[in-house]
Amino acid sequence: MINNIPYFVAEISANHCGSIGLAKKLIYTAKLNGADAVKLQTFTADSLTIKSKNKYFQINNGLWKNSYLWDLYKKAETPYSWHKELFDYAKKLNIKIFSTPFDVNAVDFLEKLKCPMYKIASFEMTDLELIKKVCLTKKPIIISTGLATIEEIEIVYKFAKKNGAKDITLLYCVSSYPSKTEYFYLRNLNILKDKFKCRVGLSDHSNDNRVASLAVSLGAEVFEKHIALNNQKRGLDLKFSLKGKEIKKYKEDILFAYNLTCNKSFKRHKNEQKSKIFRRSIFAIKNISKNEIFSKKNIRVIRPGFGASGLIYKEILGKKSPIRIRKNFPVPKKIKSLI
Repeated sequence: MINNIPYFVAEISANHCGSIGLAKKLIYTAKLNGADAVKLQTFTADSLTIKSKNKYFQINNGLWKNSYLWDLYKKAETPYSWHKELFDYAKKLNIKIFSTPFDVNAVDFLEKLKCPMYKIASFEMTDLELIKKVCLTKKPIIISTGLATIEEIEIVYKFAKKNGAKDITLLYCVSSYPSKTEYFYLRNLNILKDKFKCRVGLSDHSNDNRVASLAVSLGAEVFEKHIALNNQKRGLDLKFSLKGKEIKKYKEDILFAYNLTCNKSFKRHKNEQKSKIFRRSIFAIKNISKNEIFSKKNIRVIRPGFGASGLIYKEILGKKSPIRIRKNFPVPKKIKSLI
């Protein structure tokens, strides 16, 4: 299901601000600016928490400080009644759409919409019942690993495999909003890829495209980023969202990094070959008769590169020239085969 590399998922999340019209504009903006897919979040406030003003349910710091969990999630939820219309709209625009379910009932709901793949959020990564439910669909699963230790990731990965998951992507994620660059340890991508032998990517809550570009060079193939409209003023996730044309720039930056680092074997671009004429090569510095011995007195390795490679210079010293070569002319490139 994930064919393009790098694969860029535009996360709508709560930036629809309770408006289906704005949600559609976000999907259109994602398509217009080169996203490969858009993603919703499928939950209700009641499926995530309980409505309580107890101190345990109040956020004490960060972007949503002083908010109570149920109130925050109520503002953030994408109503179930919108989903079919948004799925149909994305299909009309020819952009893939899928979702993050936050409980098993959400998976059943999304299956009716033929959701093509699923994402497990970092905070739900330890919900094995949810992960099993998604795995049983046999569809690709993206698991975000924010907060998790490598031991926890291993438990979840093995559990997913045991329950039928065939296509697993692990996203390295820093669960801080927004994430400062010093919070990242991008070598974690190498560690995840080497240990689990699966596709890896980045769930990016930073405000610095360099993080994603560096992640490409370390093996990341899937990128998830929250988006907003160009001049959007309201939205729970605006502080760490790409806005308007920033979406296109992000895609361009990760694609640029990919094109610089995608080779699996040692390569040279064909354009570079034009400069070979400036290499050193073997030239005659005197007229050389047929059967005359090559010596340091009649051949030299000099620029330009029209002659035989300097790598065979010592090999042909002391050998008879099979042909006549004029002074200041190159020794033919095929000279070794003629001797």
